[in-house]
Amino acid sequence: MKHELWTNREGLDLFCLADPYGDSARKLLEPDYRLVWTCDADSHLEAMKRYYSFRNWGEYQTDFPEQDNKTYKERGWE
Repeated sequence: MKHELWTNREGLDLFCLADPYGDSARKLLEPDYRLVWTCDADSHLEAMKRYYSFRNWGEYQTDFPEQDNKTYKERGWE
């Protein structure tokens, strides 16, 4: 699934699903946010690892590996 990274002038990020899946998150954005990056990922864990890599924050770690590693397809999202 496609993910989007939105950033504002202060450097605050919103990383969310694209398309209708992210509509509720994007509705919270102030007008100064801009789309700066997108990626495709099959799971939340994969998406977060790509996001951390893009931001050069090191390797993303999760406290919920079993849940976060489930693919979106396994969760019934397509």
